[in-house]
Amino acid sequence: MIGDRELSLDDYLAIARRRMWWVILPVVILPVLAYLVSLKIPNRYTSKTTVLVEQQKVPDNFVKSVMTEDISVRLATMREQILSRSRLQPIIERFGLFKADVGKVPMEELVDKMRKLITLTPMQPSNDAARRAGMPGFSISYTAENARLAQQVCAEITSMFMSENLKAREQSAVGTTDFLKSQLAEAKRSLDEQDAKLADFKVKYTGQLPEQEQTNLSMLTTLTSQLEAANQQLARAQSDKTYSESMLGQQIAAWHASKVTTSPETLDHQLSSLQSQLVTLRSKYTEEHPDIVKLKSEIAKVRKQISENAEATAGLSSRDESKASPNEPPQLQQLRLQIRQLEGVIKERGADQQRIRQQIAIYQSRIQLSPRVEEQYKQLTRDYSTAQKNYDDLLNKKTQSEMATDLERRQQGEQFRVVDPPNLPEKPSFPNRLKFIAFAVVAGLGIGAGMVFILEVQDKALRTQRDIEFYLQLPTLAMVPPVGSLAARRAPKEKPRSSRKPSSARQGIGA
Repeated sequence: MIGDRELSLDDYLAIARRRMWWVILPVVILPVLAYLVSLKIPNRYTSKTTVLVEQQKVPDNFVKSVMTEDISVRLATMREQILSRSRLQPIIERFGLFKADVGKVPMEELVDKMRKLITLTPMQPSNDAARRAGMPGFSISYTAENARLAQQVCAEITSMFMSENLKAREQSAVGTTDFLKSQLAEAKRSLDEQDAKLADFKVKYTGQLPEQEQTNLSMLTTLTSQLEAANQQLARAQSDKTYSESMLGQQIAAWHASKVTTSPETLDHQLSSLQSQLVTLRSKYTEEHPDIVKLKSEIAKVRKQISENAEATAGLSSRDESKASPNEPPQLQQLRLQIRQLEGVIKERGADQQRIRQQIAIYQSRIQLSPRVEEQYKQLTRDYSTAQKNYDDLLNKKTQSEMATDLERRQQGEQFRVVDPPNLPEKPSFPNRLKFIAFAVVAGLGIGAGMVFILEVQDKALRTQRDIEFYLQLPTLAMVPPVGSLAARRAPKEKPRSSRKPSSARQGIGA
């Protein structure tokens, strides 16, 4: 009658007394059967080893490790590599594993079966400091039908993990170094290109670079002062030349005036007289006659004197200093020399003036182009600085990587160290007969309880006064005690019951 009304403790005790054998029998039979079955199951032995992860022996402050992955990630990667078919199949063939299945079962299934027998268990850090340092280690176990075989295979797998760790770390270090070398070569090429561009720019814009702007301003100021000085010197030289030319003209006029001692009328009269005499002599003698030759010479002298007088008179007005005579007095020669010197000074100062103006124009152009040149120069220097920084950074990383590679080759980096070698199991790890029996006991209890529950649900008998009052909804007036030998045997054992709790079953009578 389970499920129709709420049961009390007495009801549960009554059910236990009625159905105890339904529980006892499964609890006794199932453990016996489980033990017998466990005797038929082949024994399996598990060999286990413990591996610690040792940190690198050189402090990170001196040599940075090239391995940035967490040990748990690397361990998972190595597990997939080692548990691959290419690694496990040689072990199966070398140790003769699964002899009964070889040739009957595909190799893929044997490899999968072996994977299931290998267990990799990471160690959990004991505190926060150890957790920050990483996984302290891990354990490897392998289960086989033979204890010695389990130990050998476990040792082989452990050796594969240790060698794979060394190989992976060295390959990572070498690969990192090679990559940094190629990047460093590319960075050097880029740096050389930027250096060449910067050098060409400096050659092209010499004097217009930003750091030369202050120098250009200073030079412009200096050239302006030099131009002013050249202008003053040129003006002074021109003034001195004008004064000297004036003095020369005056002195030349005076000198020519002093040379004119015969009046033009006397010279003309003398020339006419000589010409008359020449005509008379030509009528008597030939041209080669000494008197005629002498007379011609005198006529030439007179004519020359007349010409000199005319030139002296014209020089007073024209002041032509270029017609210097070697018979001039020293004063005139000194003035002419002074004028030539002043002309040289004027020419030199004019050339200086032109040169300074050209230089001023150059520096003014440089100052005007300075902002644009500065912008281009900043861009080039920025690119050069970036290339230089990248090169220095890669060079430093390459040096660190080379030291890390040498560290790995010397096996001074992070390593796996076997703490407990693979043990030789003395007792099988499977089947565990105690666990079999305990599981059978629990299963027997569950089966017995289930059967009792089903029987009680299907049982429709009214056994107590509460059952009668619950189902008939009427008060109980009297209870008929049990009759027969069964009732006689039970009577001494049963306690007297009150009218509220009768002890007979199926005897209730409702009014």
